[in-house]
Amino acid sequence: MNPATHQPAAARDVPRKGVTAFLALSFGGTWLWLLVARAGLGLEPLNPLLQLPGFCMPGIAAIAVRRWVTREGFTDAGLRPRFRQAWRFYAVAWVGPPLVAGATLAMSAAVGLWHPDYSGPGGIPGPKEVGAVLALMLVAAVLTPLYAGEEFGWTGYLRPRLFAGRTAPSAVVTGLIWAVWHFPLAFIGYVDFSNVVVGLLVWALSFQLQEIILLWLYQRSGSVWVPSLAHAGNNMVLFLILGSALDKTGPGPVAPLLMALAPLAAICAWIIGGGRLSRDRRVSEPTPARSGEATG
Repeated sequence: MNPATHQPAAARDVPRKGVTAFLALSFGGTWLWLLVARAGLGLEPLNPLLQLPGFCMPGIAAIAVRRWVTREGFTDAGLRPRFRQAWRFYAVAWVGPPLVAGATLAMSAAVGLWHPDYSGPGGIPGPKEVGAVLALMLVAAVLTPLYAGEEFGWTGYLRPRLFAGRTAPSAVVTGLIWAVWHFPLAFIGYVDFSNVVVGLLVWALSFQLQEIILLWLYQRSGSVWVPSLAHAGNNMVLFLILGSALDKTGPGPVAPLLMALAPLAAICAWIIGGGRLSRDRRVSEPTPARSGEATG
């Protein structure tokens, strides 16, 4: 029996109204700002003044909806950091992106798409390369609150309210919505796909795989700050490293995106195949890890 179907009509209308308002504010606010900032103000795609207001819009939308539209408050928002209970997942979120980058580069070298030229013996990364990666990891940690501007909206608010919170369909649709929300960036110079259709399809698949991993981190930690740290690492560590190393091997950013799909898919297979996502979940609060619970 599906308890969502036995709720009063007014109760069912609350999440619908909230989701509609959230999507309108997220898409309308971000896309309108990108248009005004890029065409009207002439801001460059990498200018923080263009990026920050737009990319924080999902979090702003979630706050506005929770506070003024549905008035449901923030008890299920996963705002508690839960450092003591969730420290293992913070560690995974922090070291995961550079490890995925390393696996992607190793695979790229094995198939001849990347030819490392490191200063260390035997092609092993030297102190300069290791220091650069550590610096990026620190930057990602510092910028985590900015990426919460997305995770507080997509993973913390939207996903649990789609399909009554059922994990599989809500994760798939959230990943697709998240990808489409980014698509205008391909037309304002932020990314430059030589074949826009192929590029956007690969990009959408990458977002889908990332959403599964971010959802797992959110469910297991019970805190929106853990996927926010992983999201910051994906942008500031994983794809910066891959873009620097692999952009010249293929048509713009498609090459690093394509090569990263394999390790990301392997992680998703481990998560889904091992039953590590909560299934058929019909409540909106995250599922925090219990003290002493194994990560597997």
